[in-house]
Amino acid sequence: MEWFQIQHPVVQALLAGLFTWGVTALGAALVFFVKELNRKLLDAMLGFAAGVMIAASFWSLLAPAIDMAEATEGLPAWLVVAIGFLAGGLFLFVLDRILPHLHPDLPLSQTEGLQTSWKRSVLLVLAITLHNIPEGLAVGVAFGALAAGFPGASYAGALALAIGIGLQNFPEGAAVSLPLRREGISKWKAFAFGQASALVEPVAAVLGAWAVVSVAVLLPYALAFAAGAMIFVVIEELIPESQTGGFSDIATLGTLAGFTVMIILDVALG
Repeated sequence: MEWFQIQHPVVQALLAGLFTWGVTALGAALVFFVKELNRKLLDAMLGFAAGVMIAASFWSLLAPAIDMAEATEGLPAWLVVAIGFLAGGLFLFVLDRILPHLHPDLPLSQTEGLQTSWKRSVLLVLAITLHNIPEGLAVGVAFGALAAGFPGASYAGALALAIGIGLQNFPEGAAVSLPLRREGISKWKAFAFGQASALVEPVAAVLGAWAVVSVAVLLPYALAFAAGAMIFVVIEELIPESQTGGFSDIATLGTLAGFTVMIILDVALG
C-alpha cells in the first residue's frame, strides 16, 4: 500500500482503473461456471450498483468539488458545481443518443443510438461501456485531485471511490458475458466481450487525472462533471433495469445496501 501511495496521481489513477477493469473481468468470468444469473440476484446487484454510484457521486465527487470551489476565487461555488454536474449529465445524454448500444435481454429492434448494422455482441459491450466512461473519469479526477492539494481531496476518499466502483462493476461484466453465452457464443468469446466493456475505465481514469493535474482550475468542474454523468447512468439505466425483473423490493434493498457500503468505505477509510 505504501508503494501505491508514493506513485504519481496519474499512475495511481491508471492502477485504480486497472483494478476496476479487473473486477469487471471477474464478473464476466462467471460465464465459465454458470449458464445464467438468477434474476432476483441480478436485480439485487443492479440495485447495489445504483446505490454505490449515487453515494459515490456525493461523498467522493460533489462534496469535494464544493470544498474546492469554495477555496478558489472566481465564480460562486454553487455555480461551479452546478455547471459541472449538468455538463456531465448532458454529455452522457448526447452520448446515449449517438452511440449505438443494446441493453441485455432486449431484442435488436430496441437498439438505442444511431442506426447501425453492428452485431449484437458489440452493441451489448457498448451499452456497458457507456456506464464505465464516467466511472473511469471519476476515479481519475479523484486521484488527480491529490496532486492539486485542494481541501476535500484525500487519498482515502479516492481509494474508497475506486473500491466502490470496482464492487459495482462485477455484475456489469456478467451482464454482458452471460447473455452472449445463452445465444450460443463460446465461453471464451463471451468472457472476452464482457471484460472488454471495461477497458475504457483505465483510459478514462488516466485522461481524467492528467487533465486535472495539468489544469488544476478544472478540478471542481471535473469532479462535478463525473458526478453528473454517473447520476445520469443511474437514473436512465441502472434503476429502471433493476425494477423490471419482478423483484423491485429486492432491487430497492440492494440500492440501500450499495449506498450504505459506500458510506462505510468513505468514513472507515477516511
